[in-house]
Amino acid sequence: MTASEHGDEHGQEAAQVADDGARNARRGGSLARGASAVPRGMMRGARKLGRGLRHAHKPFAAFSTLRRRSAVGAAPGTLVSDPEAPPPVIRAMGYDASKLEEFEIRDVADLRDLQSRFATLWVNIDGVGRADVVEQVGEIFGLHRLALEDVMNVHQRAKVEEYPTHLYVVSRMARVNGDRLDTEQVSLFLGDGFVVTFQEHPGDSLEPVRERLRGGRGRIRMAGADYLAYALVDAIIDGYYPVLEVYGDWIESLETEVIERPRDEIVGVIHDARRDVLALRHAIWPMREAIAVLYREPIDRIAEDTRLYLRDAYDHTVQIIDLLENYRELASALLDVYLSSLSNRMNEVMKVLTIIATIFIPLTFIAGIYGMNFSPESSPWNMPELHWYWGYPATLGVMLVVAIGLVFYFHHKKWI
Repeated sequence: MTASEHGDEHGQEAAQVADDGARNARRGGSLARGASAVPRGMMRGARKLGRGLRHAHKPFAAFSTLRRRSAVGAAPGTLVSDPEAPPPVIRAMGYDASKLEEFEIRDVADLRDLQSRFATLWVNIDGVGRADVVEQVGEIFGLHRLALEDVMNVHQRAKVEEYPTHLYVVSRMARVNGDRLDTEQVSLFLGDGFVVTFQEHPGDSLEPVRERLRGGRGRIRMAGADYLAYALVDAIIDGYYPVLEVYGDWIESLETEVIERPRDEIVGVIHDARRDVLALRHAIWPMREAIAVLYREPIDRIAEDTRLYLRDAYDHTVQIIDLLENYRELASALLDVYLSSLSNRMNEVMKVLTIIATIFIPLTFIAGIYGMNFSPESSPWNMPELHWYWGYPATLGVMLVVAIGLVFYFHHKKWI
Protein backbone atom coordinates (compact mmCIF):
# COMPACT_ATOMS: atom_id res chain seq x y z
CA MET A 1 0.00 0.00 0.00
CA THR A 2 1.41 3.39 -1.00
CA ALA A 3 1.64 6.37 1.34
CA SER A 4 -1.21 8.13 -0.40
CA GLU A 5 -3.42 5.03 -0.09
CA HIS A 6 -2.39 4.30 3.46
CA GLY A 7 -3.27 7.84 4.54
CA ASP A 8 -3.39 9.16 8.00
CA GLU A 9 -6.51 9.65 10.11
CA HIS A 10 -5.28 13.05 11.13
CA GLY A 11 -4.82 14.27 7.58
CA GLN A 12 -8.20 12.96 6.44
CA GLU A 13 -10.03 14.54 9.35
CA ALA A 14 -8.27 17.87 8.85
CA ALA A 15 -9.13 17.86 5.15
CA GLN A 16 -12.77 17.14 5.97
CA VAL A 17 -12.75 20.00 8.47
CA ALA A 18 -11.40 22.35 5.84
CA ASP A 19 -14.10 21.32 3.36
CA ASP A 20 -16.78 21.89 5.99
CA GLY A 21 -15.24 25.25 6.78
CA ALA A 22 -15.36 26.37 3.17
CA ARG A 23 -19.06 25.57 3.00
CA ASN A 24 -19.77 27.43 6.23
CA ALA A 25 -17.54 30.48 5.70
CA ARG A 26 -20.41 32.85 4.98
CA ARG A 27 -22.42 31.99 8.08
CA GLY A 28 -19.52 31.44 10.47
CA GLY A 29 -20.11 27.69 10.74
CA SER A 30 -18.21 25.25 12.90
CA LEU A 31 -14.91 24.95 11.07
CA ALA A 32 -13.27 22.78 13.64
CA ARG A 33 -16.05 20.29 14.28
CA GLY A 34 -14.56 16.81 14.40
CA ALA A 35 -10.95 17.99 13.96
CA SER A 36 -8.83 15.82 16.21
CA ALA A 37 -5.83 17.95 15.27
CA VAL A 38 -7.14 20.88 17.34
CA PRO A 39 -6.46 20.86 21.09
CA ARG A 40 -9.64 20.67 23.14
CA GLY A 41 -8.47 23.43 25.47
CA MET A 42 -7.88 25.74 22.55
CA MET A 43 -11.31 24.94 21.13
CA ARG A 44 -12.97 25.74 24.47
CA GLY A 45 -11.03 29.00 24.68
CA ALA A 46 -11.98 29.93 21.13
CA ARG A 47 -15.67 29.26 21.70
CA LYS A 48 -15.65 31.15 25.02
CA LEU A 49 -13.95 34.10 23.37
CA GLY A 50 -16.41 33.96 20.50
CA ARG A 51 -19.33 34.18 22.91
CA GLY A 52 -17.69 37.15 24.59
CA LEU A 53 -17.26 38.87 21.26
CA ARG A 54 -20.86 38.26 20.28
CA HIS A 55 -22.12 39.82 23.49
CA ALA A 56 -19.57 42.53 24.17
CA HIS A 57 -17.95 43.01 20.76
CA LYS A 58 -14.56 42.81 22.44
CA PRO A 59 -12.01 42.86 19.63
CA PHE A 60 -8.91 40.74 19.41
CA ALA A 61 -5.59 42.49 19.76
CA ALA A 62 -3.42 41.09 17.00
CA PHE A 63 0.13 42.29 17.34
CA SER A 64 2.62 42.23 14.48
CA THR A 65 5.22 44.70 15.69
CA LEU A 66 8.80 44.41 14.52
CA ARG A 67 10.99 43.11 17.33
CA ARG A 68 14.65 42.86 16.38
CA ARG A 69 17.23 42.43 19.10
CA SER A 70 20.45 42.69 17.12
CA ALA A 71 21.60 46.23 16.41
CA VAL A 72 21.36 47.68 12.93
CA GLY A 73 24.61 46.95 11.11
CA ALA A 74 25.65 44.10 13.42
CA ALA A 75 27.64 41.22 11.96
CA PRO A 76 25.56 38.41 10.42
CA GLY A 77 24.82 35.66 12.91
CA THR A 78 24.92 37.96 15.96
CA LEU A 79 22.85 36.59 18.84
CA VAL A 80 21.61 39.08 21.43
CA SER A 81 19.87 38.03 24.65
CA ASP A 82 16.77 39.64 26.06
CA PRO A 83 17.64 40.56 29.68
CA GLU A 84 13.98 40.23 30.72
CA ALA A 85 13.45 36.84 29.10
CA PRO A 86 12.67 33.92 31.45
CA PRO A 87 14.76 30.73 31.24
CA PRO A 88 13.63 28.59 28.32
CA VAL A 89 11.77 25.34 28.89
CA ILE A 90 13.34 22.44 27.00
CA ARG A 91 11.56 19.14 26.42
CA ALA A 92 12.65 16.22 24.29
CA MET A 93 10.95 13.15 22.87
CA GLY A 94 13.06 10.31 21.53
CA TYR A 95 11.45 7.38 19.77
CA ASP A 96 11.53 4.62 17.23
CA ALA A 97 8.92 2.13 16.05
CA SER A 98 8.94 0.22 19.35
CA LYS A 99 9.56 2.76 22.13
CA LEU A 100 9.25 6.40 23.12
CA GLU A 101 10.80 8.35 25.98
CA GLU A 102 10.18 11.92 27.14
CA PHE A 103 12.64 14.16 28.94
CA GLU A 104 12.68 17.49 30.77
CA ILE A 105 16.08 18.95 29.92
CA ARG A 106 17.84 20.87 32.71
CA ASP A 107 21.28 20.95 31.11
CA VAL A 108 21.52 21.60 27.38
CA ALA A 109 24.58 19.35 27.18
CA ASP A 110 22.35 16.34 27.88
CA LEU A 111 20.93 16.68 24.38
CA ARG A 112 24.17 15.43 22.88
CA ASP A 113 23.73 12.02 24.50
CA LEU A 114 20.05 11.80 23.54
CA GLN A 115 20.82 12.42 19.90
CA SER A 116 22.83 9.19 19.72
CA ARG A 117 20.32 7.05 21.63
CA PHE A 118 17.23 7.36 19.44
CA ALA A 119 16.41 6.95 15.79
CA THR A 120 14.41 10.18 15.87
CA LEU A 121 14.70 12.97 18.43
CA TRP A 122 12.37 15.94 18.78
CA VAL A 123 13.62 18.80 20.94
CA ASN A 124 11.23 21.65 21.69
CA ILE A 125 12.44 24.90 23.28
CA ASP A 126 9.86 27.33 24.67
CA GLY A 127 11.52 30.74 24.87
CA VAL A 128 14.10 32.28 22.54
CA GLY A 129 15.37 35.14 24.70
CA ARG A 130 18.56 33.48 25.99
CA ALA A 131 21.36 33.64 23.43
CA ASP A 132 23.59 31.22 25.34
CA VAL A 133 20.94 28.48 25.26
CA VAL A 134 20.18 29.01 21.57
CA GLU A 135 23.89 28.95 20.78
CA GLN A 136 24.46 25.73 22.75
CA VAL A 137 21.61 23.98 20.99
CA GLY A 138 23.00 25.18 17.68
CA GLU A 139 26.44 23.75 18.47
CA ILE A 140 25.06 20.34 19.46
CA PHE A 141 22.96 19.92 16.31
CA GLY A 142 25.21 21.85 13.93
CA LEU A 143 22.73 24.63 13.20
CA HIS A 144 23.88 27.59 11.14
CA ARG A 145 24.32 30.87 12.98
CA LEU A 146 22.36 32.82 10.36
CA ALA A 147 19.37 30.58 11.06
CA LEU A 148 19.90 30.95 14.81
CA GLU A 149 19.83 34.73 14.39
CA ASP A 150 16.47 34.40 12.67
CA VAL A 151 15.28 32.22 15.56
CA MET A 152 15.91 35.04 18.04
CA ASN A 153 14.58 37.83 15.81
CA VAL A 154 10.97 36.69 15.75
CA HIS A 155 9.68 39.00 13.04
CA GLN A 156 10.44 36.53 10.24
CA ARG A 157 7.86 35.66 7.62
CA ALA A 158 7.24 31.98 6.87
CA LYS A 159 10.06 30.58 4.73
CA VAL A 160 12.25 27.57 3.97
CA GLU A 161 16.05 27.71 3.91
CA GLU A 162 18.30 24.77 3.06
CA TYR A 163 21.72 24.43 4.68
CA PRO A 164 24.33 21.68 4.12
CA THR A 165 23.47 19.79 7.32
CA HIS A 166 19.86 20.73 7.98
CA LEU A 167 16.68 22.36 6.73
CA TYR A 168 15.31 25.49 8.38
CA VAL A 169 11.55 26.18 8.27
CA VAL A 170 9.87 29.26 9.73
CA SER A 171 6.11 29.24 10.31
CA ARG A 172 3.68 31.37 12.27
CA MET A 173 1.30 29.84 14.77
CA ALA A 174 -2.06 31.48 15.52
CA ARG A 175 -3.78 30.75 18.80
CA VAL A 176 -6.22 32.25 21.25
CA ASN A 177 -4.28 33.62 24.21
CA GLY A 178 -6.69 34.74 26.90
CA ASP A 179 -8.90 37.36 25.28
CA ARG A 180 -6.74 38.17 22.28
CA LEU A 181 -5.36 36.67 19.11
CA ASP A 182 -1.64 36.05 19.13
CA THR A 183 0.61 34.94 16.30
CA GLU A 184 4.07 33.73 17.18
CA GLN A 185 7.04 32.48 15.23
CA VAL A 186 7.88 28.79 15.29
CA SER A 187 11.34 27.88 13.98
CA LEU A 188 11.86 24.28 12.92
CA PHE A 189 15.16 22.56 12.09
CA LEU A 190 15.14 19.23 10.27
CA GLY A 191 18.36 17.23 10.27
CA ASP A 192 19.58 13.64 10.23
CA GLY A 193 17.38 11.93 12.79
CA PHE A 194 16.33 15.06 14.66
CA VAL A 195 13.82 17.89 14.66
CA VAL A 196 14.43 20.99 16.79
CA THR A 197 11.64 23.53 17.29
CA PHE A 198 11.91 26.97 18.90
CA GLN A 199 8.79 28.78 20.15
CA GLU A 200 8.45 32.24 21.61
CA HIS A 201 6.22 31.27 24.53
CA PRO A 202 4.94 28.14 26.28
CA GLY A 203 1.69 26.71 24.97
CA ASP A 204 1.10 25.67 21.40
CA SER A 205 -1.11 23.74 18.98
CA LEU A 206 1.33 20.82 18.77
CA GLU A 207 -0.19 18.67 21.50
CA PRO A 208 -2.00 16.39 19.00
CA VAL A 209 1.41 15.44 17.57
CA ARG A 210 2.66 14.56 21.06
CA GLU A 211 -0.44 12.46 21.67
CA ARG A 212 0.03 10.62 18.40
CA LEU A 213 3.64 9.91 19.31
CA ARG A 214 2.66 8.62 22.75
CA GLY A 215 -0.12 6.46 21.37
CA GLY A 216 1.83 5.27 18.35
CA ARG A 217 -1.12 6.02 16.07
CA GLY A 218 -0.69 6.13 12.33
CA ARG A 219 2.75 5.96 10.77
CA ILE A 220 4.41 8.74 12.75
CA ARG A 221 6.51 6.44 14.96
CA MET A 222 7.57 4.30 12.02
CA ALA A 223 8.47 7.20 9.74
CA GLY A 224 11.56 9.36 9.97
CA ALA A 225 12.25 12.89 11.13
CA ASP A 226 10.93 14.36 7.89
CA TYR A 227 7.45 13.00 8.61
CA LEU A 228 7.63 14.41 12.14
CA ALA A 229 8.49 17.81 10.65
CA TYR A 230 5.46 17.51 8.35
CA ALA A 231 3.21 16.58 11.29
CA LEU A 232 4.35 19.63 13.26
CA VAL A 233 3.83 22.01 10.34
CA ASP A 234 0.42 20.46 9.65
CA ALA A 235 -0.60 20.89 13.31
CA ILE A 236 0.38 24.57 13.16
CA ILE A 237 -1.76 25.03 10.06
CA ASP A 238 -4.72 23.19 11.61
CA GLY A 239 -4.44 25.50 14.61
CA TYR A 240 -5.91 28.25 12.44
CA TYR A 241 -9.30 26.51 12.19
CA PRO A 242 -10.62 27.24 15.72
CA VAL A 243 -9.50 30.85 15.30
CA LEU A 244 -11.37 31.05 12.00
CA GLU A 245 -14.46 29.62 13.70
CA VAL A 246 -14.39 32.44 16.24
CA TYR A 247 -13.99 35.03 13.51
CA GLY A 248 -16.87 33.55 11.53
CA ASP A 249 -19.13 33.88 14.58
CA TRP A 250 -17.82 37.36 15.31
CA ILE A 251 -18.41 38.68 11.80
CA GLU A 252 -21.87 37.12 11.74
CA SER A 253 -22.77 38.82 15.02
CA LEU A 254 -21.37 42.12 13.73
CA GLU A 255 -23.53 41.83 10.63
CA THR A 256 -26.60 41.30 12.81
CA GLU A 257 -25.71 44.30 14.97
CA VAL A 258 -25.06 46.50 11.95
CA ILE A 259 -28.43 45.69 10.40
CA GLU A 260 -30.60 45.65 13.52
CA ARG A 261 -28.86 48.06 15.91
CA PRO A 262 -26.33 50.27 14.11
CA ARG A 263 -24.39 52.41 16.56
CA ASP A 264 -21.50 54.81 16.24
CA GLU A 265 -19.07 52.64 18.24
CA ILE A 266 -19.59 49.66 15.94
CA VAL A 267 -17.45 51.36 13.29
CA GLY A 268 -14.37 50.89 15.46
CA VAL A 269 -15.25 47.23 16.03
CA ILE A 270 -15.54 46.69 12.27
CA HIS A 271 -12.08 48.19 11.77
CA ASP A 272 -10.75 45.89 14.52
CA ALA A 273 -12.20 42.90 12.70
CA ARG A 274 -10.61 43.96 9.42
CA ARG A 275 -7.25 44.53 11.10
CA ASP A 276 -7.22 41.15 12.78
CA VAL A 277 -8.28 39.29 9.65
CA LEU A 278 -5.44 41.02 7.80
CA ALA A 279 -3.03 39.96 10.56
CA LEU A 280 -4.09 36.34 10.12
CA ARG A 281 -3.83 36.65 6.36
CA HIS A 282 -0.30 38.06 6.60
CA ALA A 283 0.65 35.15 8.86
CA ILE A 284 -0.73 32.34 6.68
CA TRP A 285 -0.05 33.70 3.19
CA PRO A 286 3.76 33.16 3.21
CA MET A 287 3.21 29.69 4.69
CA ARG A 288 1.58 28.64 1.45
CA GLU A 289 4.76 29.52 -0.43
CA ALA A 290 6.92 27.75 2.17
CA ILE A 291 4.87 24.53 2.02
CA ALA A 292 4.97 24.68 -1.78
CA VAL A 293 8.77 24.76 -1.62
CA LEU A 294 8.83 21.75 0.71
CA TYR A 295 6.76 19.48 -1.51
CA ARG A 296 7.81 20.76 -4.94
CA GLU A 297 11.55 21.34 -4.63
CA PRO A 298 13.92 18.33 -4.72
CA ILE A 299 15.03 18.47 -1.07
CA ASP A 300 17.03 15.38 -0.12
CA ARG A 301 15.96 15.43 3.53
CA ILE A 302 12.29 14.98 2.64
CA ALA A 303 11.24 11.52 1.47
CA GLU A 304 9.04 11.16 -1.57
CA ASP A 305 6.08 9.71 0.35
CA THR A 306 6.25 12.61 2.83
CA ARG A 307 5.81 15.04 -0.07
CA LEU A 308 2.32 13.64 -0.61
CA TYR A 309 1.37 14.65 2.91
CA LEU A 310 2.98 18.05 2.47
CA ARG A 311 0.79 18.55 -0.58
CA ASP A 312 -2.23 17.93 1.66
CA ALA A 313 -0.90 20.56 4.09
CA TYR A 314 -0.55 22.94 1.15
CA ASP A 315 -4.22 22.39 0.30
CA HIS A 316 -5.12 23.32 3.88
CA THR A 317 -3.23 26.60 3.63
CA VAL A 318 -5.05 27.43 0.41
CA GLN A 319 -8.41 26.70 2.06
CA ILE A 320 -7.54 28.86 5.06
CA ILE A 321 -6.47 31.72 2.78
CA ASP A 322 -9.75 31.44 0.87
CA LEU A 323 -11.71 31.63 4.13
CA LEU A 324 -9.70 34.64 5.28
CA GLU A 325 -10.34 36.34 1.95
CA ASN A 326 -14.07 35.78 2.45
CA TYR A 327 -13.90 37.17 5.98
CA ARG A 328 -11.86 40.15 4.82
CA GLU A 329 -14.42 40.98 2.13
CA LEU A 330 -17.28 40.53 4.60
CA ALA A 331 -15.58 42.75 7.16
CA SER A 332 -14.98 45.41 4.50
CA ALA A 333 -18.59 45.15 3.32
CA LEU A 334 -19.87 45.60 6.87
CA LEU A 335 -18.93 49.27 6.78
CA ASP A 336 -21.05 49.77 3.66
CA VAL A 337 -23.87 47.86 5.32
CA TYR A 338 -23.53 50.08 8.39
CA LEU A 339 -23.76 53.25 6.27
CA SER A 340 -26.74 51.81 4.38
CA SER A 341 -28.46 50.90 7.65
CA LEU A 342 -27.93 54.41 8.98
CA SER A 343 -29.28 55.84 5.74
CA ASN A 344 -32.35 53.59 5.89
CA ARG A 345 -33.03 54.53 9.49
CA MET A 346 -32.67 58.21 8.62
CA ASN A 347 -35.05 57.76 5.70
CA GLU A 348 -37.62 56.11 7.96
CA VAL A 349 -37.34 58.95 10.47
CA MET A 350 -37.62 61.57 7.72
CA LYS A 351 -40.64 59.79 6.24
CA VAL A 352 -42.48 59.85 9.56
CA LEU A 353 -41.63 63.50 10.13
CA THR A 354 -42.67 64.40 6.59
CA ILE A 355 -46.01 62.64 6.96
CA ILE A 356 -46.68 64.42 10.24
CA ALA A 357 -45.70 67.77 8.72
CA THR A 358 -47.84 67.12 5.64
CA ILE A 359 -50.88 66.34 7.77
CA PHE A 360 -50.47 69.54 9.77
CA ILE A 361 -49.91 71.80 6.76
CA PRO A 362 -53.64 72.09 5.82
CA LEU A 363 -54.59 72.24 9.50
CA THR A 364 -52.15 75.11 9.97
CA PHE A 365 -53.58 76.76 6.88
CA ILE A 366 -57.12 76.63 8.30
CA ALA A 367 -55.96 77.84 11.71
CA GLY A 368 -54.00 80.63 10.06
CA ILE A 369 -57.02 81.90 8.18
CA TYR A 370 -59.15 82.14 11.29
CA GLY A 371 -56.31 83.69 13.19
CA MET A 372 -56.33 86.81 11.03
CA ASN A 373 -57.60 90.04 12.63
CA PHE A 374 -60.57 90.88 10.38
CA SER A 375 -63.56 92.35 12.12
CA PRO A 376 -66.95 91.01 10.88
CA GLU A 377 -68.56 94.20 12.18
CA SER A 378 -66.73 96.29 9.57
CA SER A 379 -67.97 94.23 6.63
CA PRO A 380 -70.29 91.23 6.16
CA TRP A 381 -67.47 89.60 4.15
CA ASN A 382 -65.01 89.71 7.05
CA MET A 383 -65.21 86.14 8.39
CA PRO A 384 -68.95 85.74 8.84
CA GLU A 385 -68.25 82.26 10.31
CA LEU A 386 -67.17 83.94 13.53
CA HIS A 387 -70.86 84.68 14.27
CA TRP A 388 -72.07 81.14 13.52
CA TYR A 389 -73.48 79.24 16.45
CA TRP A 390 -71.58 76.02 15.42
CA GLY A 391 -68.57 77.80 13.86
CA TYR A 392 -65.93 76.55 16.29
CA PRO A 393 -66.87 72.82 16.32
CA ALA A 394 -67.42 72.97 12.54
CA THR A 395 -63.86 74.23 12.03
CA LEU A 396 -62.42 71.52 14.28
CA GLY A 397 -64.48 68.93 12.42
CA VAL A 398 -63.12 70.09 9.08
CA MET A 399 -59.57 69.84 10.43
CA LEU A 400 -60.23 66.29 11.69
CA VAL A 401 -61.74 65.21 8.36
CA VAL A 402 -58.75 66.64 6.47
CA ALA A 403 -56.24 64.86 8.74
CA ILE A 404 -58.03 61.51 8.48
CA GLY A 405 -58.42 61.90 4.75
CA LEU A 406 -54.69 62.50 4.33
CA VAL A 407 -53.84 59.42 6.41
CA PHE A 408 -56.09 57.24 4.24
CA TYR A 409 -54.62 58.78 1.11
CA PHE A 410 -51.05 58.05 2.24
CA HIS A 411 -52.04 54.49 3.13
CA HIS A 412 -53.68 54.02 -0.29
CA LYS A 413 -50.44 55.18 -1.95
CA LYS A 414 -48.50 52.76 0.33
CA TRP A 415 -46.44 55.59 1.73
CA ILE A 416 -47.26 54.43 5.22
